[in-house]
Amino acid sequence: MSDWVEVRRGSYHDSVTLMRVSRSLSERPGVAGAMVAMGTELNREMFGRMGFEVPADAGPDDLVVAIRVDVPREDGRGVDEAREALDKLLRDASRPPAGTGVLGAPAPARTTGSAAARADATVALLSVPGPHVFPEAMDALDAGLNVMVFSDNVPLAQEIALKEAAARRGLIVMGPDCGTAMIGGAGLGFANAVRPGPVGIVAASGTGAQQVMCLLDAAGVGVTHVLGVGGRDLSPEVSGRSALAALAALDADPRTELIVLVSKPPAPQVADLIREAARRLDTPVVFALPMAGEDDLTQATEKTLKMLGRAVPEWPRWAADRRPVPVAGRALRGLFAGGTLRDEAEMIARGALGWDLEARGAHARGHRFTDFGDDAYTRGRAHPMIDPTLRLEALAAEASGGECGVLLLDVVLGHGAEPDPAASLAPAVAAAVKDRPDLAVVVSLCGTPADPQDRDRQAAALCGAGADVFASNAEATRHALSMVEEGPG
Repeated sequence: MSDWVEVRRGSYHDSVTLMRVSRSLSERPGVAGAMVAMGTELNREMFGRMGFEVPADAGPDDLVVAIRVDVPREDGRGVDEAREALDKLLRDASRPPAGTGVLGAPAPARTTGSAAARADATVALLSVPGPHVFPEAMDALDAGLNVMVFSDNVPLAQEIALKEAAARRGLIVMGPDCGTAMIGGAGLGFANAVRPGPVGIVAASGTGAQQVMCLLDAAGVGVTHVLGVGGRDLSPEVSGRSALAALAALDADPRTELIVLVSKPPAPQVADLIREAARRLDTPVVFALPMAGEDDLTQATEKTLKMLGRAVPEWPRWAADRRPVPVAGRALRGLFAGGTLRDEAEMIARGALGWDLEARGAHARGHRFTDFGDDAYTRGRAHPMIDPTLRLEALAAEASGGECGVLLLDVVLGHGAEPDPAASLAPAVAAAVKDRPDLAVVVSLCGTPADPQDRDRQAAALCGAGADVFASNAEATRHALSMVEEGPG
């Protein structure tokens, strides 16, 4: 093996770009490992775990490149070729769109505020390391922009301060950790290609919003705006500051006939506050909260359609040719990329299987639901909607063991997500069921035919590999549960 480590001073690229570059390098023939990342403390730990020695003076403003090649070629070009590939990947990622950057064009703006002064913009999308996003967000608010903070790991006190500053200016802060939004048809972050229509969405859950968007689209109904508010907004500390502002904004929009509020389970006192605010609006509000006693995401979408006077369709599904033979006592294992989709699946399973929440907890009878998008799995890694490596490893492990009888997975399509998830997942499913006639695989496929990945093409590939595929996560979960053969408990 031969290692090469380089520090490029003051060279910044966003984390998603660098994770994709790292993955592309790692997949090159002859490359045994590669990581390209900013020199933050967390990333330095990741370099160390991979066995790379990073210079002690590399800091968070420096780009660190580490490449390991197999036994060097006789001409010594192994590392050189990987470096050349790296430079090309970084150039391609940084290249401006066609038609920009012509001779005589003004110098690039150096602050968010100066950029806003040049553009007819209403929203700033910020994706910088969370501990450093506060001044950029304040700069954008001072420039009169609404702010979407894609970054996570933003201190709670800073989130509250930003949302209070936005309220004083009549603006909205979407986030932190806001992965999905759509403003006037323009998707930001992870967003699906859906038609315009009369429904506005307030979302403290990115994948939850995407599920509702895609089901509405399947029913021929579109959205006006999707305003993400961040996963902590409905916590006791933040107290729904952005959700309240987003509800008011959509209520004032004449094109929005109905509002859907999607969230992971909120704090009870905040839920009461939001419901009371919703009752005072002129626009009706439907709540989609994956918790006991509430509608699941599909049921909330169906309620929305009925309130609009639209027909509720049969949600798309694709059945595999194979019919597994269940074995009693084997467990259901859910391997999810979307946290809210995982929460919804577990909520449905708890009700269907009659789990005693106090006595047994979430792992009753060996059934288990994992969110691979949780911070515990994404430290130093891309989100599983971008990099499926960890989940594919878990799928193979579950299939090779003797405890799992039903695998339930979600696949979330759209802009920003993996370009072709079935390219890696379908072969993994086929390998899992090859020697396991008892193993059932069920996929919840969140997307639309207009998405870059083409929902129907993804469904056909997954179905051909042996999975039953559903557009509704709730229906996928109930189908998976129908194939669980409970043993003596």
